[in-house]
Amino acid sequence: MHVSLQRRRLLQSAMVMAGATLTAGIGVKDSLAQQKASKEAMKYQDKPNGAQQCSNCAQFTPPNACKVVDGTISPQGYCIVWVKK
Repeated sequence: MHVSLQRRRLLQSAMVMAGATLTAGIGVKDSLAQQKASKEAMKYQDKPNGAQQCSNCAQFTPPNACKVVDGTISPQGYCIVWVKK
């Protein structure tokens, strides 16, 4: 349940930041790039959490990127913002 609350807060913060950025007149692409969080903040690991892994997460961008986590990630990795596809 703790992970769900963290995920909800992260997504709410991202929505607020996107709205504020758009209001300021900055493009959507720039605002999305600024919203990525560090691997450490998202507790990213290079191994799955049971059946939960990046390749079956809605945030995953093939071949090795994420909409939320900054940097290169493993399709077999996992972090706290995992959302089922």
